[in-house]
Amino acid sequence: MTGPDGSEQFDKKHDFVQSRPYAIAGILAVAFALAGCGQPASQASAPPPAPVTVAQPVKRTVTDWDEFTGRFEAVEEVQVRPRVGGFVNSVEFQDGAIVRQGDLLYVIDPRPFEAVAEQADGQLSDARAKVELAKRELDRGLNLVQTSAVSEQAVDQRRQALQAAHAAETQAAGALKAARLNIEFTHVTAPLTGRVSRHLVSPGNLVQGSDTGTSTLLTSIVALDPIYVYFDMDEATFIKYSRLWFEGRRPSSRDTANPVQVTLAGETKPSHEGTINFLDNRLDVSTGTLRSRAVIKNTDLSILPGQFGRVRLIGSAPYEALLIPDVAVATDQSRKIVFVVKPDDTVEARPVVLGPLDDGLRVIREGLKAEDRVIVNGIQRARVGAKVAPQTAPAPVGGKS
Repeated sequence: MTGPDGSEQFDKKHDFVQSRPYAIAGILAVAFALAGCGQPASQASAPPPAPVTVAQPVKRTVTDWDEFTGRFEAVEEVQVRPRVGGFVNSVEFQDGAIVRQGDLLYVIDPRPFEAVAEQADGQLSDARAKVELAKRELDRGLNLVQTSAVSEQAVDQRRQALQAAHAAETQAAGALKAARLNIEFTHVTAPLTGRVSRHLVSPGNLVQGSDTGTSTLLTSIVALDPIYVYFDMDEATFIKYSRLWFEGRRPSSRDTANPVQVTLAGETKPSHEGTINFLDNRLDVSTGTLRSRAVIKNTDLSILPGQFGRVRLIGSAPYEALLIPDVAVATDQSRKIVFVVKPDDTVEARPVVLGPLDDGLRVIREGLKAEDRVIVNGIQRARVGAKVAPQTAPAPVGGKS
């Protein structure tokens, strides 16, 4: 509208004010359009393959060992008791020491027995004198009977008197020998070599002596080298050993000294060796186990009767086996698996059947081949089906080839 009052100019200004927000919106739309038409945004790059260490199973000849819990017992154990009674004069050993066979342990007052021995010696001398007299009388009688000075009956009586004198002499000699033995028994010595217990009777005490087991207990001695270890074999293991024996794959412990290895408490590997030397003739009906025994070398005397140990008994014939480090074995619910890297460097979970440990490596009975690449380090980074960057281990881990 044109007019001198300027109304047309007012309308143009009003239109410009109303159209300003739309212009700004258009400019922003163009700016966004230009931004959208620029260079495309870079996509997120895929993570690199996880580094893992792989190794092929070790192949070597192994032998299975079965493990049992055993208790050590002395091969020989003696309760030291006096054979004569009397007052103890002295104790000649140190408590808990090693004693040798024949070492003096106790001294019992020998004076009463020495007196008895002197009396017996006198009786023996008297008996011998009577024997000499009977001999002379018999000789005179034999000479006189030829001239009929004495009768045959008198000669027979003198012959019988000589025999009686000889018997008395023998009896007196036996009494003297017994008296001297009693003197010897007053010195109580060690009947075997071993470790002695503490002394149970102190000097000044009266002890009872007897050969019937009612005498006073003085101490005890146990032999230490060698030493027995007793263990119980379960019925399933016994049946397995019997089957291997029938198949000719393992000798029976009844007629062969099969080797055993013993690991003491606190040890991680066997420290003593021995052989089986006894199997019981029946299974215990209450436990279903067979009592077995091995004899172990104990030259360092480190094992004491009553100790426990883990006994490893040879359980198979030697055979070829594949072995891997035990750390490479994982558990998937109720089964054992290992992670294998396939030729395209992807990971596969392989179920396996485990055998025993051998020199730090785990025997794999089923599930692996000698050429498989097993992940031995970096298992936590491996994902089934994902690619990995395998690096070969420089040497078998945990054992020797």
